Amino acid sequence: MRLVKFLANAGVASRRAAEPLIAAGRVTVNGELVTDPARDVSESDRVLVDGAQATLPGANKLAVYAVNKPAGVVSTASDPQGRTTVVSLVQSDRRLYPVGRLDIDTTGLMLLTNDGALAHRLTHPSFEVRKTYRVVVRRGPVTGVQLAKLREGVELEDGRTAPAEARRVAHDTFELTIREGRNRQVKRMCEAVGHRVKRLERIAFGPLTLGDLPSGRTRRLSAAEIAELNRAAAGSSTRPRPAKSRSAPAPRPRR
Repeated sequence: MRLVKFLANAGVASRRAAEPLIAAGRVTVNGELVTDPARDVSESDRVLVDGAQATLPGANKLAVYAVNKPAGVVSTASDPQGRTTVVSLVQSDRRLYPVGRLDIDTTGLMLLTNDGALAHRLTHPSFEVRKTYRVVVRRGPVTGVQLAKLREGVELEDGRTAPAEARRVAHDTFELTIREGRNRQVKRMCEAVGHRVKRLERIAFGPLTLGDLPSGRTRRLSAAEIAELNRAAAGSSTRPRPAKSRSAPAPRPRR
């Protein structure tokens, strides 16, 4: 709907009164100053008027955000050492928690939510939600034999891994899809077949892909995307789509 209608429906002002309010530069959409009353917005957009959020009546209070986590950012809600947290990258009035974790040097797609039930289903191994990583190793080549071992499952100190999907994309780079959630699992799997990881990036989580979301940027998922996540967490087969992307969930192992 148009921004002027959104503000009217949210009870901020009538459509006529909302137009000069927008023209005066008092409204932002997802952190961007907007002066066009015809700008299209949806329930998933964060609309602020003079710094206060405008919310449609009956809007869903549960939210999920996609984040492209940069290296050096910790995947927690707070950090006693004062480091930048992934939660601090999102502008939201809701109390959000990370869905699982990534090592501080691992980059890529993370989800933040205040829906504890969804977070549990997305991270618990019994739901087998797919997570795909792009792996760059220190020394190539990545061989067909090594990929075959990853596909079959490899022996780690805490037991054999489930079969994974592995696809080479360059001399020193491959993509690995797993459905488990052990501590540092991807790095340990790579070491088990003779490779140390140089760079690790998560590029897909369930039906969502990182897409072209820039490093350090975030966006709130639409209702349709959240529905896809729920279907994936229920075991439904879904096709990945770009992430263009209540109670606190329990901490999850780092990858």
